[in-house]
Amino acid sequence: MPERIKNYLLVAKPGIVLGNLISAAAGFFLASKGRVDVVALSATLIGISLVVASGCVFNNCVDREIDRKMMRTRDRAIANGVISLKIAVIYATILGVAGISLLWAATNLLSVVIVLAGLVIYVGIYSLCMKRNSVYSTLVGSLAGATPPLAGYCAVTGQFDLGAIILLSVFSLWQIPHCYAIAVFRFDDYVAAAIPVLPVRQGTAAAKRHIVGYILAFMAASLMLTFAGYTGYSTFAVAIMLGLSWLYLAWSGYKASDERLWARKLFVFSILTIFILSVMMSIDFTAPAPTIS
Repeated sequence: MPERIKNYLLVAKPGIVLGNLISAAAGFFLASKGRVDVVALSATLIGISLVVASGCVFNNCVDREIDRKMMRTRDRAIANGVISLKIAVIYATILGVAGISLLWAATNLLSVVIVLAGLVIYVGIYSLCMKRNSVYSTLVGSLAGATPPLAGYCAVTGQFDLGAIILLSVFSLWQIPHCYAIAVFRFDDYVAAAIPVLPVRQGTAAAKRHIVGYILAFMAASLMLTFAGYTGYSTFAVAIMLGLSWLYLAWSGYKASDERLWARKLFVFSILTIFILSVMMSIDFTAPAPTIS
């Protein structure tokens, strides 16, 4: 029984759920500005986590064939038949319905729509349609990855304002170099599964150029949090230090003798970057800048 429970937990990708939980909390805290409704926070985070877990299980269902071709994923419970496809679909549906129901009861329509949009983009557009067919799948998938912090923010504000746009930009732009780094150090897996990510389709040199460009765009978006009056100058300073460090590490890839090792370091640092930035957004909030009319 413990082994069965473990399989059901792992197929929901708890690491991804945790990462999205942290970013969703950052969005909620940023919008709350220190006036946190603990009940609403708990319901929002649990609801978003359940929907993210649902998307991960659905993704494992869709990817079961290609998972068998990749060293990293071939032992997943759905790929190797430990959990049947039918049971997995039911499991994913229950998780999704539970999460959406909780969000519907505890937040607002905008937050529910955002989370549903993320689920549809991730499972329907990214996993089912684009992942096997388009080099642009990462760009589309990045939008889904940005919905948890966006939903957390809108659960408080109830409106899609400038802060929501900035959060969408920060987290979607972060996703792209993060995912390209994975594709570089897992290059052989992606080739084996015939997934046309940019490093495979256009080469690692092109991937490095894109990584540098997207990190620059991410830096600009993260600084807008302070310029627009949503965070203080502590976040501004941290965002600059993180961005420049990430950029330096990305630039060092042009001289890296071991590209796989370089990409793995870039991947790890990307996680550290978004975690620290999420913490800063949670504690260094301020009132929005006044509108000049």
